Amino acid sequence: MPDSPPSEPELTEHRLGPPAIRRRLASLSTKPLNFDLAELESGQPGGGWKVTDLCQALPAERPGDPERGGSFEIAQALMRSYEFADPKIVRAYYDPRHPLKGRDMLLELKALRLVHVFAGVRVGDVYEHTRRFRDREVRVWGWNYRTLKGHIEMGQMDWEVWKWLDTGEVEFRMHSVSRDARITNPVLWVGYRLLRGYERGAFLDGTKRRMREFVEVALTAGMTTDTPAPGS
Repeated sequence: MPDSPPSEPELTEHRLGPPAIRRRLASLSTKPLNFDLAELESGQPGGGWKVTDLCQALPAERPGDPERGGSFEIAQALMRSYEFADPKIVRAYYDPRHPLKGRDMLLELKALRLVHVFAGVRVGDVYEHTRRFRDREVRVWGWNYRTLKGHIEMGQMDWEVWKWLDTGEVEFRMHSVSRDARITNPVLWVGYRLLRGYERGAFLDGTKRRMREFVEVALTAGMTTDTPAPGS
């Protein structure tokens, strides 16, 4: 017989990690952002900031509002639990009992699967709205996280799912504004400078692939948004 889905307590234990990780996660509550948020909110950040965008098409729905159990809703569920991240590159620890908005997350960053760096982020905005973009209406749901003191980068990443209401096309999107933070550890600094391009590219490529595959699997299996995601 197939294994039964993990229970809520089991999922919570998995997301929180072992005791040492939980202590690191708890320490994030007192840490401030490591950049001036007003600079990004102005829409015109100063020099040194890098803007990155990605877009991955997901299985389409019928035109109109998002469908119950369709690609848009499944993508929302995957995004809430950070399932789009390949845990071989980035693993997130957090308390799923806390609301998404304002949630602290401890990210374990793995360089070539050998060097592990822990970095804290905090979820800022969680939003859903219909906007007009290039003369078309699109429903957008998303959230962002912002880097905390001690992170090797500074900035914000927005993760979104879009549905174009006229055609039913659904897309997974990411938008980030970031720059390097000051790293005082010389070994970590050298390793980060050498590997950041490769690892960042692998991470972003992996998010696109996983989201597409996970949504397709969920649709094929008839999974609901309450069912634990593949790979949980």
